Amino acid sequence: MNLDAEIEACIPRLRRYARVLLGGHHAAADDLVQDTLERAWRKIHFWRWGSDLRPWLFGIMHNLHVDQARRGQIQTQSLDDVDFEVGIAPRQEDMLVMQNLQDALLHLTEDQRSVLLLVAVEQLSYQDVSRTLGVPLGTVMSRLSRARARLRELMDGDMPLTSSSVPCRTSGHSASLTAPMKIIK
Repeated sequence: MNLDAEIEACIPRLRRYARVLLGGHHAAADDLVQDTLERAWRKIHFWRWGSDLRPWLFGIMHNLHVDQARRGQIQTQSLDDVDFEVGIAPRQEDMLVMQNLQDALLHLTEDQRSVLLLVAVEQLSYQDVSRTLGVPLGTVMSRLSRARARLRELMDGDMPLTSSSVPCRTSGHSASLTAPMKIIK
């Protein structure tokens, strides 16, 4: 497989990770993916030929996201964002479970959410996540353990969430979720 095809094959995973990382803001996620690919092409000489391309691309995306969060960019959402189309209409219960999972992910710290998504969704090895995020291997394992435990607590309803503002971090901005989160068992 040539380099163009390898990079193109990574785009859906980059988009998925960016959308979750940015709290579902499709336009901002697409911009982040485009910025990632642009930087990857400019810096392709830094990539070790023959190594796995995914961790390198996720590392670029992570660094861009952190840089943008530090700069404090204003979040915008395009009016023409379109949700994913589903081939079979999901049952209402399935939609509620997915919404609860998305809400629970937003209640994790950004560090925990990043590690959890890279390991569980993108199926990167702990070593690749460590290199991607620039943190020690033990930190990856610790964040992953805490993220899984916290997510389990939130999904099982062991930690009640009130309707008061719950801080969450997206793109370096503090936001608050003022609507109550209802956990479906």
